[in-house]
Amino acid sequence: MNVLQQKVKVFTDSNSLTSDEVTIILDILSELGEVSKEILKSTNYGKNQVQITKELKLEIGDLLYSIFNLLNKTEIDAEILLEEILSKYQNRLKKGSPGSEND
Repeated sequence: MNVLQQKVKVFTDSNSLTSDEVTIILDILSELGEVSKEILKSTNYGKNQVQITKELKLEIGDLLYSIFNLLNKTEIDAEILLEEILSKYQNRLKKGSPGSEND
């Protein structure tokens, strides 16, 4: 388990913030919505480039925390998973596109 994932585990365990997978997924969706809202606000609904605001950073942080929380709950190592995903994308690129149509 990587250092960041371990920090989240220690924090959630020591503060009794454990939840079931369904609750964590709903939290992830909620946080993703908040990230989307901040991007919409920062771009004036797509009229401008994304501005990296403090609020956007915090919402992305909340999303990252929730994802690490799900990884911990399901006992998936983020670092190992990321290596597998990068390998999958590398194989797709060798076939001509990073999209899933190459699987």
